[in-house]
Amino acid sequence: MLARILTTTTAALALTAQAGLAQEEFTLHILHINDLHSRIQPISRFNSTCSAEDDAAGECFGGVARLKTLVDQKRAELEGENVIVLDAGDQFQGSLFFTTYEGMAAAEFMNAIGFDAMALGNHEFNLGPGKLAAFVEALEFPVVSGSLDLSQSEELGGLVQDTLVLEVGGERIGIVSAVASDTPELSSPGPDVIFTDEVDAVAADVAALTEQGVTRIVALTHVGLPTDTEIATVPGVDAVVGGHSHTYLSASDPDRDGAYPTMVSQEDGTLVPVVQAYSYSKYLGHLVLTFDAEGNVIDATGDTTLVGPDIPKDPEVEARVAELAGPIEERMGEVVAEAAAPIDGARETCRAMECPMGNLVAEAMLDRVRDQGIQIAFQNGGGLRASIDGGPVTMGEVVTVLPFQNTLATFQLKGEHVLAALENGLSQVEEGAGRFPQVAGMKYTWSPSAEPGSRVVEVTVDEGGEWVPLDPEKTYGVVSNNFMRTGGDGYAMFDAHAENAYDFGPGLEIVVADYLAENVPYEPFTDGRISTVE
Repeated sequence: MLARILTTTTAALALTAQAGLAQEEFTLHILHINDLHSRIQPISRFNSTCSAEDDAAGECFGGVARLKTLVDQKRAELEGENVIVLDAGDQFQGSLFFTTYEGMAAAEFMNAIGFDAMALGNHEFNLGPGKLAAFVEALEFPVVSGSLDLSQSEELGGLVQDTLVLEVGGERIGIVSAVASDTPELSSPGPDVIFTDEVDAVAADVAALTEQGVTRIVALTHVGLPTDTEIATVPGVDAVVGGHSHTYLSASDPDRDGAYPTMVSQEDGTLVPVVQAYSYSKYLGHLVLTFDAEGNVIDATGDTTLVGPDIPKDPEVEARVAELAGPIEERMGEVVAEAAAPIDGARETCRAMECPMGNLVAEAMLDRVRDQGIQIAFQNGGGLRASIDGGPVTMGEVVTVLPFQNTLATFQLKGEHVLAALENGLSQVEEGAGRFPQVAGMKYTWSPSAEPGSRVVEVTVDEGGEWVPLDPEKTYGVVSNNFMRTGGDGYAMFDAHAENAYDFGPGLEIVVADYLAENVPYEPFTDGRISTVE
C-alpha cells in the first residue's frame, strides 16, 4: 500500500477545506515520547549517558527528571484543556539502569511522570514475557498492543489490552496499537506470544471501536514511520503517534527527518497526521488535534520540543535517579581506555554503511577468537546503540553502545550461507533496519539499486593476509553475537546451518572494553571494507 504524503502547507489548506461548518469542536492535546531506551539519566550529543561534569556545563539533554518538568510545564500551560500523555514503546534496553533494574526503574519514573497509556515496543520483550509482565503490573496506567495474540501466554494474558477508550473532557478517545511483526527476530518474546500483521490488526480494532460508537481514534504504534504511513490510510484512524524508527519530525527545525505532523491522505481524501519524537528522551512531541462534532479531524498542528539543558530537573525525580544510580556508578565510571577521536556509532551510518563503531566492535570480536580458527566477524548495525566521544572512555560508555548483554558466539559456516547472511543484512537498508552487517576479516561490495536478495556484488576473505574471493563450498570460522547466531535480525541461516556453535562466550561489552584497553589510544577508522556500486 502506498500512502500519499502531503507537505505541511498543502495539508493545512486541505484540512481547512474539510472543516466546513462543523460545530461543537473538540481539541485534544497529545504529549508523546517514543524509544526512550532506558535513558533515565541525561544524554550527551552522542546519545550515550552524559557525564556529571558535562551535564553541569549545560551540554546534555533529556533524562526523566527534565522530562517530568517539561510534561508538568505543558500540563500547567494547558490547564483546562484536554491533555493526554502517551508513550509509543521501547522503554526497555539501552543503559545500565535497564541492565540493573530490568524495567522496574522505568516503571517507577513513568508513573511519576503520569502517562495515560503506553504501546508495547519490540524491546519490551528482551528479557522474555515474565519480566515484561512484572513491568506491566508495576505501571499505574494501561498498556495496549492490538497486533498480539496473547491467548497462549500465561504471563501476559489479560495484562495487555487490544484497545483502550480514554475518557477525556467528556469525550471518548479510542486508542488502537500495533508492535512490529518481526519482533521475534528482534527480541525474545518466546513461542507463546503470537504476532500478527500490523495494518490488519489496526483495521480490525478500529472497526471494533467504531461499532462501539467511538469516533475519535488514535493509533499508538511501535512499527516505524513507513508502516505508520500505511496505518494512517486505514479508514477511521484519525492520527498516528508512532515509534520504532527513531524519526525526528519537526515543524521548525530544518535538520529534521520530516514534517511534524507528516500528513497522509486516505483513499477518500481524508488527511491523517503522523508524528514521532526521535528517541532517548531528547524530545517531547505535542500534537494538537481539533475534531468536529462527527469526530473528523479538521486541524492538526504541533511540534517536537527539545528537552534541553535549559529545562530544570524535577528535584524529587532527580534525587531518586541519583539514589538508583549509586550502586552502578562506581563500576561504570571506571576509565577503561582512551579514544583519539570520536567513534561514530550513529544508527544513520551503522545501519547503512561501514561505520567506525562497527569496525571497532567487529575487530574486537575477531581479535578475541582468531586463535580459535575464526576468520570472519559479523555485527548487526542495530546492536550498536550510541557513539563514544574522544578522550577517556568509561565502562559505562561501552555498555551504552552495547547494552544487550549479548555474548560472543562462534561457529563454522559454509561460504554460501555467509553470502546469504550478507544478503539478509542488506535487504532492508531503506527501512533503516538493524540487520545491516558490519564485518571484520571480510570485505564486500554491494549495489543499493539491486533488488533485495541479489545486492552483493563481490566478497573477499582475509586468508593469511591475502584477500581471496569467498568460496561458496568452503567452511569458514565465524564470530557474531549470540542474538544473531540464534537467528536474530533475520539471520536464520546462522541458526539453521551453523556447525559447532558456542553461544556463551564473554560478554560483548567486556570484549570491546578489553580491546580498547589493549589499543590505547584507540584510533577510530574506516578502510573501505564495505563499498557500493550502482
